Amino acid sequence: MHIFDTLSGRAESVSKAKRIKMFVCGPTVYDEAHIGHARTYVFFDAAIRYLRSRGWKLFYLQNITDIDDKIIKRAAELGIAPKSLAGKFAKSYLADMKALGVTSVDKYAYATKFIPQIVCQVKALAARGYAYRASDGYYFDIAKFKDYGKLSRRSAEQAESSVSRIDEGIDKKNKGDFCLWKLRQTRTSADLDADQRGKAEEPFWRTELGTGRPGWHIEDTAITEKFFGPQYDIHGGGVDLKFPHHEAEIAQQEAASGKEPFVKIWMHTGLLFVDGQKMSKSLNNFTTIKDFLAEHDARVFRMMVLLHHYRSNMNYTDALLEQSFASLQGIEEFVDKMDFVARKSVRTAGSEGVGKLPQETEEKFNAALEKDFNTPEALAAIFHAVSLGNNVAWQMTPGDAKRLGNMAKKLLNALGLEVRSTRLPFSVRRMIIAKDRFRIDKQFIQSDALRKKLESLGYKVEDTPLGSFVRKK
Repeated sequence: MHIFDTLSGRAESVSKAKRIKMFVCGPTVYDEAHIGHARTYVFFDAAIRYLRSRGWKLFYLQNITDIDDKIIKRAAELGIAPKSLAGKFAKSYLADMKALGVTSVDKYAYATKFIPQIVCQVKALAARGYAYRASDGYYFDIAKFKDYGKLSRRSAEQAESSVSRIDEGIDKKNKGDFCLWKLRQTRTSADLDADQRGKAEEPFWRTELGTGRPGWHIEDTAITEKFFGPQYDIHGGGVDLKFPHHEAEIAQQEAASGKEPFVKIWMHTGLLFVDGQKMSKSLNNFTTIKDFLAEHDARVFRMMVLLHHYRSNMNYTDALLEQSFASLQGIEEFVDKMDFVARKSVRTAGSEGVGKLPQETEEKFNAALEKDFNTPEALAAIFHAVSLGNNVAWQMTPGDAKRLGNMAKKLLNALGLEVRSTRLPFSVRRMIIAKDRFRIDKQFIQSDALRKKLESLGYKVEDTPLGSFVRKK
């Protein structure tokens, strides 16, 4: 495999000779996940499923941020405990992933389950001179880490001038310093009253660092070090996490361990836009995963994702939705057609070149995915085979048709895209047999009457040299 590494700016080779350790940043569970999040998780699910189908051994780890400023703020707005809020939306997120067919994650790691590892890493950073204690917590001193900004290609000065989701602190050394451990602040009488009601209390842990809670960035490196050690193979996430989150992860882990690179390959998915505008909760232009799936098949969403290269931005429109649905329907109709031909015992001379088409298509499909998971090119190889197969469907031998249909199902299944065949009820099959008999006997009025009845029941009917090809509309 060759995978584009954001850090080096070029495609790097990855070998299947060893077990691959892979981490992808999971959600901060303070609200329902939207389809912008789903774009990232569905892509990585497809990529890992493909690798496993080719015999690769991988361990896929994903975190769930269940303690964070956003969680605490939303819980306070709703008047509930942050732990309850995080638990509710973590459960909702996992249900969304199941509904989307995301099944490749080996381990979901909740940040609050790794407080000892977080404390240990902060202590290591302090011992090595990279962390300092301020009045409200421990901060990472970005001036001490000379390579800060290497992932996003920003100097320390540029990084500090474009700060986003960076902790505020009255006595930080540098504007861009980020909090590793947030000390619990003095409680007011109002806070204590809220605590007694079991609501709105900011979670805290009593540790050697003082009573407090972890910062955002330190959670991920503490978790990955626990499972993978100080270095591993692939780190994935949305491109919007590149700075400051992933930049901070590099600084933390390389500073704590003294080893580099922290990660061999950084993979970043593009953004999801809605009619040209970035989808985000702050702009209130988002569609939750649940709302999408209430109206559309999860497989249509996966097709939408696969029609785009993962590093490119994706513009969500009605036209894209229709294209994705039509693409899925076209493939499923083709597979039904191949099943139909394969069931026929009619002898034909066959069609020249079709016998080689399954192998040639699979080779093109694999070649495309081995070039940085080029899913649009991989799908194009399947679409090309579908087009050629449709043109000569009625001249194919049953064996060629069976191999071609199985090829399409196999390749799409490798990306987690299930192709569902039409299952005709017994009563419908009886009508088809009767219709074909009438047609053979040239009783066209009776044949057409059965055609109209089938169509009224929601079936598409096509007369072919092999008989009536029927599938659900």
